[in-house]
Amino acid sequence: MLNSLFTLVFAAAALASPLDSSETNTGSVAPPTSVTIKNIVYGGTGCPQGTVGSFISPDRTTFTLIFDRFVASLGPGVPVTENRKNCQLNLELQYPGGFQYSISSTMYRGYVDVEKGVTGRQQATYYFSGQSNQISSGTNFVGPRAGDYATTDTMPLTSTIWSPCGVTTALNVNSQVRLTSTVSGASGVITDDSIDGKIEFQVGVQWQAC
Repeated sequence: MLNSLFTLVFAAAALASPLDSSETNTGSVAPPTSVTIKNIVYGGTGCPQGTVGSFISPDRTTFTLIFDRFVASLGPGVPVTENRKNCQLNLELQYPGGFQYSISSTMYRGYVDVEKGVTGRQQATYYFSGQSNQISSGTNFVGPRAGDYATTDTMPLTSTIWSPCGVTTALNVNSQVRLTSTVSGASGVITDDSIDGKIEFQVGVQWQAC
């Protein structure tokens, strides 16, 4: 069965508390020790209902969503609707008051097989419910190319978004894989790992005291 992974990693180091004016943002604040998943809502062509599993590690440093279907394909006889697959995720975390968090990096692994003229793209956009600011990361794979891929994108601190203080707000992740072509009849697929059928997204999260 094809499947893919989305992993949230709660970083051990975080920004300094802004409450102490005698400190600068070069120190660190320990992340909260009790982080739990309160609710997960998902939907999209890459994650139909009933096709996503989830778990959080015992030390609460890693959160994983496992997708059964997340494959885009292109070529003769392939419907255009298969050229792009997406999954809209709404993740609500429960953690102690006095903290806020932000996405700092993403890592994803998978498999891509694209002919000359075909480009595959893996992309994710992050935002908090009720906020207009977003951050995105993504990678293009230009054909001809075939094989596994593993890429990491780091978000600059100046472009990060933070969950609001005082309330627990859901993190939204709009993830997608898509294929485009400039050559008629060319084929391509961007899918799961070639061995065990996985795409793994690993997202570094930084914590900050309110």
